[in-house]
Amino acid sequence: MPSALPDGEPVPSDGSLPDHALAGLGTRPFGFYVHVPYCATRCGYCDFNTYTATELRSSGAVASQETYADNLIAEIRLARRVLGSADLPVRTVFLGGGTPTLLPARDLVRMLAAIRDEFGLAADAEVTTEANPESVDPAYLCELREGGYNRISFGMQSARPHVLSLLDRHHTPGRPEACVAEARAEGFEHVNLDLIYGTPGESDDDWRASLDAAIGAGPDHISAYSLIVEEGTKLAARIKRGELPMVDDDVHADRYLIAEEALSAAGYSWYEVSNWVTTEAGRCRHNELYWTGADWWGAGPGAHSHVGGVRWWNRKHPAAYAQALAERRTPAQGREVLPEEDRRVERILLELRLREGCPLSLLAADGRRAAERALADGLLDSAAFEDGRAVLTLQGRLLADAVVRDLVD
Repeated sequence: MPSALPDGEPVPSDGSLPDHALAGLGTRPFGFYVHVPYCATRCGYCDFNTYTATELRSSGAVASQETYADNLIAEIRLARRVLGSADLPVRTVFLGGGTPTLLPARDLVRMLAAIRDEFGLAADAEVTTEANPESVDPAYLCELREGGYNRISFGMQSARPHVLSLLDRHHTPGRPEACVAEARAEGFEHVNLDLIYGTPGESDDDWRASLDAAIGAGPDHISAYSLIVEEGTKLAARIKRGELPMVDDDVHADRYLIAEEALSAAGYSWYEVSNWVTTEAGRCRHNELYWTGADWWGAGPGAHSHVGGVRWWNRKHPAAYAQALAERRTPAQGREVLPEEDRRVERILLELRLREGCPLSLLAADGRRAAERALADGLLDSAAFEDGRAVLTLQGRLLADAVVRDLVD
């Protein structure tokens, strides 16, 4: 089952925010995340807040996909009431899941239209949806593009059938690459392919084949994530029973180096530890909201939001989420007001993963000494350090989590 939400403090029934959180609205970038929690099947490695139709039926809850867009639109309107009359043109919209494209394209267009109607979209707004390769066709993509979507992210994961099978991914090898061409033909300006490395049973050659296939498809953005074995998933249970081996850290590091070599040779450059682009315009601006501490409203079951140092999260189950909205109550379950020290630490945690790094001025005395050690060990870039920034080298990217721990301890 998906991981548990934190406890937090209670949220007012109308969802109202403290005055200090609202004070700077409009001075920081603002985006919308929309969570669509439905999946055709549950992947064995997935720990996200998602539900199959069978799981929803077995729970006895009413949480219909047919009415989901109406619930989302109700929360979008709630967001406008909570945030007041501040001029907040939305710079980025991102639909994630789950599989947003299990819903009819008209529903995705309706949800975007509600955001546009309530808040307005910035002239250059980035509007993204995730998609399963088997859940779209040219007609669907055309309807999305005409409805205002200009970026799409396909879950490819691997080009090898046996790797896809172990991950419980059910698309046909070659279909993600075809989707890139179809999306381009329908006018999508930016296209991403998601890859996963470090699956038990995957070889170096398997990983190279996946990279070659992704590069050959010609997206302007490729994400490559190390497989994380989450407690409570089917994959974790299989490893615990000894049916599958746990892939060690050295293999993950080797796969990352293979990715960096292949992507760099093909004209991609990293801008975040797990993300590469062919042009600066291809960077995912929505994810950059998260990485730089901007404001966003997360709509949907289990979605997290952040405005002005206040973070909150919605009820996880689609039925509980829908019930709260039907009763004209906020679907938020809890929230926390982030102290300045926590916000400083989060900035280091997130910004260090970016190609621009984080300012050395964010570091406390112990963190600065740790940064000097990381510099001496070749984990931080010396030229950037002289300019007052901590920027990871390639070796530093391999050890990013450890470097971050040292800088914030």
